[in-house]
Amino acid sequence: MSESTLDTGDTEATEALVEKFRETMARIRAELGKVIVGQDEVLEQLLITVLIGGHCLITGLPGTAKTLMVQSLADALGLNFKRIQFTPDLMPTDVTGTDIIDTDPATGERTWRFVPGPVFTNVLLADEINRTPPKTQSALLEAMQEASVTIRGTTHKLQPPFVVLATQNPIELEGTYPLPEAQLDRFIFNVVLDYLDADEEVAVVERNTLGLGMPEISPCTDAASLLDIQRLVRQVPISDAMNRFAVNLTRATRPHEDAASERVRSYVSYGASVRAAIFLSLTARARALLNGRYHVIPDDIRTLALPVLRHRLQLNYLAESDQVNVDTLVTDLLDRAQGDA
Repeated sequence: MSESTLDTGDTEATEALVEKFRETMARIRAELGKVIVGQDEVLEQLLITVLIGGHCLITGLPGTAKTLMVQSLADALGLNFKRIQFTPDLMPTDVTGTDIIDTDPATGERTWRFVPGPVFTNVLLADEINRTPPKTQSALLEAMQEASVTIRGTTHKLQPPFVVLATQNPIELEGTYPLPEAQLDRFIFNVVLDYLDADEEVAVVERNTLGLGMPEISPCTDAASLLDIQRLVRQVPISDAMNRFAVNLTRATRPHEDAASERVRSYVSYGASVRAAIFLSLTARARALLNGRYHVIPDDIRTLALPVLRHRLQLNYLAESDQVNVDTLVTDLLDRAQGDA
């Protein structure tokens, strides 16, 4: 696919691109199915993250295949992959890279040379991101927002596509550092991995006890083709009514807004930013295309609202006292919004 063919005014060309998109996504899902059992909703959200060129936070218990899922996705997409294991002693330069001094053995002249860090890749797995101090966590902020890093006043651009897929463990909190709100807001989704059902768990046990090794995943696309796909996704039509629905849903999470429910006013200190409405609109377009439609419907926004909003609401002490969590509040908002779109 090339940028010149991404013209929605040309119906035949657009239909051909959409058909190629569907074939590519079907192949990717088939490749992922070789190693990942179940978790269809999670895989869809990870694909959506890549399709709009964003970043995703994956929250899950140990042994839920978070790392395997990210590695497999990068392989299926044919993208470069790097992993950073975040630890308390990790330094910002361990993420971004640093300048070193080279000495010419002939002349003795010294020059600075930039050595790129692991952030210079297509898919970056930030494993257990909440185990490193805020100073190191913030090293990712510029990369996630601007697709660049600045070292000693010099800005180095990252080559697109660039996606950060970060993981965190929700139960082992000793020695962890909560992510700053500014960094959380840059993640499109907070995807929660739950346990598999009984049949899926049996399938996992069988796959991992036969001694056959991990199946090889074949790449189904490449970086250049993925950039074309990202442009196609952003051309999916969305009506003013759907954008208004996304905005109203986001505004309803803010306790000072007229649209806020009594529960939101009681339990929420800060609601979602405008970035949440932007991501709802963008991700809804990708989901529509993944489901064979070239237009957005209310179900696209409702389905993605929980992973988009759950990490953007800051609850107060009363919510903790009453054992009210974010997922419950967002679900309540969605129930109230059933007739709004």
